[in-house]
Amino acid sequence: QLQASGGGLVQPGGSLRLTCAASGFTFDDYAIGWFRQAPGREREGVAIISRGGGTQYYADSVKGRFTISGDAVRGVVYLQMNSLKPEDTAVYYCAATKRLGDAQTLATVAPDEWDYWGQGTLVTVSS
Repeated sequence: QLQASGGGLVQPGGSLRLTCAASGFTFDDYAIGWFRQAPGREREGVAIISRGGGTQYYADSVKGRFTISGDAVRGVVYLQMNSLKPEDTAVYYCAATKRLGDAQTLATVAPDEWDYWGQGTLVTVSS
């Protein structure tokens, strides 16, 4: 089971940190991805961390602004979001897959092929 939290309302240029907490499995056994879905748009992968945290992937739209990291002891994966823009407004989800491979390869896996999903957390970037 996955649980995403940390969303909210933030002004453009601000920061938020999302948290994905897992119960029943460890992040050494699963890669974790953060996805987002804005109204009227398809769900898109934002950032991925491979099993064990060795590699990361970022969508071009967030590269240099977002950072994905994991804390195996606490069983959480974070998405630090800086320099937020109105176009970052979306419901953010975390998902898990047992697939092996580096994060760049996992970015090619369609969302409906990921094994587990948490409920979303809404991020609104607006002045």
